[in-house]
Amino acid sequence: MNPITADRRHFEDLVVGETVNLGSVKVTREMILSFAREFDPLPFHLDEAAAKRSLLGGLASSGWQTAALTLRLLGDGFLNRIAAAGGLGFSDLKWKKPVMKGDTIWATATVAELRRSRHHPQWGIVGIDLAVRNQRGQPVMTMRLANLVEARDPETGMQAQVVQPYDVEQGGGQ
Repeated sequence: MNPITADRRHFEDLVVGETVNLGSVKVTREMILSFAREFDPLPFHLDEAAAKRSLLGGLASSGWQTAALTLRLLGDGFLNRIAAAGGLGFSDLKWKKPVMKGDTIWATATVAELRRSRHHPQWGIVGIDLAVRNQRGQPVMTMRLANLVEARDPETGMQAQVVQPYDVEQGGGQ
């Protein structure tokens, strides 16, 4: 067993339907401006007067900033407590409502799918549905992530499986 992940939950410990509260973060003016200057320099992320005249009606966080803040919550609240080995991708990203200056966002992660890698039985693949809401309970972002998670026992539960996206490819170009 991997000594680094020995005390963490493994693939076999996860259950489809399990939901984890990931906590919250308050999005400040300074956070929005700092992120926008570096990564998303649009007027409604950088200038309060321009933002008030925009479709958003005020200073708004970049959607990518919302995603990055959510990833931090996901790491702290879930991924760092399991034998996670890395992300395999995401799908169905939807920004449902802008995150405005002063909003507090909170997130939940739900285990939506569990399956073994076809080529590497020591790894499981977990599909995670993320839901992010603001302080009023309004949905602001959703997405599905696929993460690689170490299996405690590679032989347990191996059955023929349908090929899925995000499967771990076998090395050597095969």
